[in-house]
Amino acid sequence: MSIEDRRSRPPGVDVLVVDDEEDIRELIELSLLRMGLACDTAGSVGEARELLDARRYRLCLTDMRLPDGDGLELVESIQARQPGLPVAVITAFGSIETAIRALKLGAFDFVTKPVELKRLRELVAHALRGPAEGGAGNGGRNLVGRSTALEQLRAQVAKLARNQAPVFIHGESGTGKEVIARLIHSLGPRAAAPFVPVNCGAISPELMESEFFGHKKGSFTGAASDKQGLFQAAQGGTLFLDEVADLPLAMQVKLLRAIQERAVRPVGAHNEEPVDVRILSASHRDLAQLVADNRFRQDLYFRINVITLRVPPLRERPEDIPDLAAHVLTRLAEREGSVPRRLSSAAIALLQQHTFPGNVRELENLLERACALCEGDEIGPDDIDLHPTEGLLRALPRHDEPEAGDEAGAESDDERIRILRMLDETRWNRSEAARRLGMTLRQLRYRLQKWGME
Repeated sequence: MSIEDRRSRPPGVDVLVVDDEEDIRELIELSLLRMGLACDTAGSVGEARELLDARRYRLCLTDMRLPDGDGLELVESIQARQPGLPVAVITAFGSIETAIRALKLGAFDFVTKPVELKRLRELVAHALRGPAEGGAGNGGRNLVGRSTALEQLRAQVAKLARNQAPVFIHGESGTGKEVIARLIHSLGPRAAAPFVPVNCGAISPELMESEFFGHKKGSFTGAASDKQGLFQAAQGGTLFLDEVADLPLAMQVKLLRAIQERAVRPVGAHNEEPVDVRILSASHRDLAQLVADNRFRQDLYFRINVITLRVPPLRERPEDIPDLAAHVLTRLAEREGSVPRRLSSAAIALLQQHTFPGNVRELENLLERACALCEGDEIGPDDIDLHPTEGLLRALPRHDEPEAGDEAGAESDDERIRILRMLDETRWNRSEAARRLGMTLRQLRYRLQKWGME
């Protein structure tokens, strides 16, 4: 069918397929017809551009190598002229690096040749499913604030929600990395499917494979029944790997294979099970440095870090503190069934001068403590204790007061301050505090007992 004939067709064509191999075009067209989708086909970049100028499509599937150009050119052109149109690329098996380049340019997803029809149908279904069909929220959390940095972050989140590229969210502890991951999920085509978060540092290394991939009954002592893994639980949705840097090297190998093959093998099973999940990951640590130190696999780093999303710390956006504080105070009042308290201008100024090493989480803790201490409806600067652990230190009994110049005693004081601040940041979650401090729970408990605090 000529381009002139296609222009005269009534609206309702869903997909544009661009490939110079006629048999591939026919195979994809037949598969789409079985899904109830009409499509146009093109054999070159030039022909595709003419069709894109003449019609509106819901999805474009393009090969990477075309007679008169590159599929990447088409991706860039569509992003510039029709940014709301999902475009997926078809690439030769083994050319994953090229596919990753396409994802960075804004492609929705990719499929490799020879084309697996099941995988193609999954891709098309996700691309054509708008976020409005999902209806899944992000747990009532959102990005609160009006700073330039936050507006840029919102724009990035909205763009990343439209594609399936793996995203690595990098930011300090307490900046809201999981909130951002949930937002990417809820704004995207997988919103109706599960969002499964997992703290990689909170799983015992011995149970990690079973937790991620599941296990069969009798596969090991204590396996009394079949168990679904995290990948299977996130089927069709998003798997969020929080603190991915804490994964042991042995598990990194298995995770890499699962992501590459889009399949997992439960412990004790003989065959792999296909899985369809989007991978989002996060860490407060520098993955590139861990790769350089041989503590994180380079191949896994490139696979999960297709796009990096940096979350600015709170100290870089103090203008967001009034909005954030009002949001937190409203949430606290709803929890208690009371009227929200307000911050005085002096209290806001005090908070804006604070560096917030614990970021938004620290702000939440400070305001919760201030609400407990404040007797009126307005929180003033005197109600806000910016250094709660230092006050706790002064109140502690000192049975081993070091003499002046005693370096061991000074080191003990530094460790005590560091541990108490971390406990305050984690709301006295000893397991989480020990993990962040790089010590075992037993070591932490020993120190607290020595200081009369356990």
